[in-house]
Amino acid sequence: MVVGVPGLQWSDFSESGTPTLWKLAAQGSSASLSTRAVPPKDSGVTCPMAGWLTVSAGQRAGTPGQGCPAATPPQPAGEGATVPGWRELVAFQADTGYAAQIGTLGQLVTDGGGKVAAIRPGAALAAADKTGKITKYAPTLDALTDLTPYNLIVFEAADLTTAWARGPLGDHAIPVSLPAADRRAAATKADQQIAALIGKVPPNTTVLLAGISDLSPNAHLHAALATGPSPSGQPYPQGGYLTASSTRQDGLVTITDLTATAIQLLGLTAPRDVVGRAWQPDGNAPAPAAAAVTRLADGDLASQVLREVRGPFFTVLVSVQLLFYALAALALRRRRSSRVRQAAPASDAGSSAAGDRTPPATAAVTGATEADGRSAPAAGGDPAGASKLLAAIQVVATVSGAIAVSTFLAQLVPWWSLPMPMVSVIVTILAIAALITGLAFAGPWRAHVLGPLTVVAAVTSLALLIDVMTGSALQVNAVTGYEPVTGGRFYGFSNIAFAVYATGTVLGLAGVAHWLLGRGVSRTVVVALCALYGAFAVFADGSPSWGADFGGVPAFVIGVAVFLILLSGRRVSVVKLLLVGVGAVALIAAISVFDWMRPADRRTHLGAFVQQIIDGQAWTVVGRKFGAMIGVTVGNWPLTLLSLVALAFLFLVLARPSRWGASALGQAYTLAPPLRAGLFGTLTCAFIGFLMNDSGIAIPAMALTVAVPLTLAACVRALQLATPTPPAERSTPAAPTRSEA
Repeated sequence: MVVGVPGLQWSDFSESGTPTLWKLAAQGSSASLSTRAVPPKDSGVTCPMAGWLTVSAGQRAGTPGQGCPAATPPQPAGEGATVPGWRELVAFQADTGYAAQIGTLGQLVTDGGGKVAAIRPGAALAAADKTGKITKYAPTLDALTDLTPYNLIVFEAADLTTAWARGPLGDHAIPVSLPAADRRAAATKADQQIAALIGKVPPNTTVLLAGISDLSPNAHLHAALATGPSPSGQPYPQGGYLTASSTRQDGLVTITDLTATAIQLLGLTAPRDVVGRAWQPDGNAPAPAAAAVTRLADGDLASQVLREVRGPFFTVLVSVQLLFYALAALALRRRRSSRVRQAAPASDAGSSAAGDRTPPATAAVTGATEADGRSAPAAGGDPAGASKLLAAIQVVATVSGAIAVSTFLAQLVPWWSLPMPMVSVIVTILAIAALITGLAFAGPWRAHVLGPLTVVAAVTSLALLIDVMTGSALQVNAVTGYEPVTGGRFYGFSNIAFAVYATGTVLGLAGVAHWLLGRGVSRTVVVALCALYGAFAVFADGSPSWGADFGGVPAFVIGVAVFLILLSGRRVSVVKLLLVGVGAVALIAAISVFDWMRPADRRTHLGAFVQQIIDGQAWTVVGRKFGAMIGVTVGNWPLTLLSLVALAFLFLVLARPSRWGASALGQAYTLAPPLRAGLFGTLTCAFIGFLMNDSGIAIPAMALTVAVPLTLAACVRALQLATPTPPAERSTPAAPTRSEA
């Protein structure tokens, strides 16, 4: 039996106000429900009709027009009924990008010889077959006295929906949120209806209860409960949590999983159009009802706070980074001007004695490199830490490079439950970034050109690698992770996490390679070791069991290949890039086919895409993702601006030769040659990732947020260790030749 309570949230549960729901939470297993379907135009919510149609199809569905229309009562036809406007609803799904086959659930049961009953108009949408007909329809629970003849019963507890629909309209013709008192009263009425229904249910009936839609201007996570036998035959454990292979998260399932669960419980085979996976117990120890309700309500609170802070956070991030680049550029310019003034007298005094004629553009970097890989200052150069300005820039740059991974590590702290969430998340992220920076400067590696860079990059890579190998918990509701409310992704590497992970991996390998080469390890061995770890990092990104990242694998492979080619001392050519690109595509194709060969209920979106190719639906998916990529790139101008400014700072400030010597980046390359390989590998990976993922400009923006500040930190250390060669004395005009005379 499927019980739909549109809008039901875990915060609606109370032992006194909703005793039946509270009892179900204690007797069964529970989870938060992501109800993402096809939202109305210019909105991001799931309307009640869209939720019911999504249950019907097992795929995201929606309704035409603006706002959230109410379900029209079916037209009676004998004991059954017909849903009005069914053909229009079917036609609309073809243009949503998901091609949902509404009527799938009811049709499967009917074709399998079962009987379906629907109670109330919303339930009729979920129980109808592909022609819009319902075998048995009852407008109220009282009209259906005997439930035993039916294999599938769909019931709508519409009290919350009715109260919400009576409210004033807000933006996009969607009613505003219910007042707290009205919401509590409606939840109590719904609880009473559910109690009456449970009293009529035959023994050993599985009850699947879900808050199948939003009833507010903003999307929420909703309640999901299951009692009775599970698809495995064992009862859902009391006080347990639900999970599904579609989310791989304890206590989190999706609305399309509801359809798959009902189909599997009835012993039927779900068609490929049903994208969900059956609800299963998560296997963890049970929790008291109060603890479960509190935990799951806290998950929705986190999602709501995240919605409020994500936009301002990125605004602050972009603004601070742009300001930092401007101040760093001015500081470097000030230092150059100061060094030119200091070098000029020495040049005048020494020109007659030494006769030095070194051109300004080829001024040498005279810092030496010791055997242990630590760059030592040349005689007369700036001692380490002599310039307070450069030291400050280096520390701030290192903190800035650690911000990205800190946004994920911040999930270890429940910042969303603290007062002033926006301030709390920023303070939490800065505190973690400061700890990572402290580690970067805590040991002797701080004296190396790539010391702080290597530490931050290694922490970035390893933290996200461990997270994705253990379930990706740090990415859920992180400000740079994925939002369960939107239902885009629940496990593996999100696009932004991939960009941060890949950047940390390649730059970390560059730092390790520089240290090994300084220790006297042969270049061949160093390249082999970097290739070995790089291959493992790519495998972790693409493995269906871990990263499950389709678009990231080709980008990562090409980026690592560019790094390895340059590290080996060879040049990157178009032919090499093409060969590597073909190999990268072949690799992700092989991974996807391997995933596709697994049972359908264990496939990730990699194997699902192979099936979509076979079914001729691949272009629909590609078109939807390409549109999303263009939309993010064009619509998210702060990240686009940040990417352009970061690249300009890298190539027009750090890489620009100065009047007093080589460029800051050039000096860093001289003292730490693997940095060049790492930086170009990172930029290549970011560019290919931009082209292959639906997050568009967000990928290079986050990659540059890590790479450019850490490169600046290395450049600052190189400047501290370098001694500029003073400009040569201006030569006197040569005597005219006979021909000129």
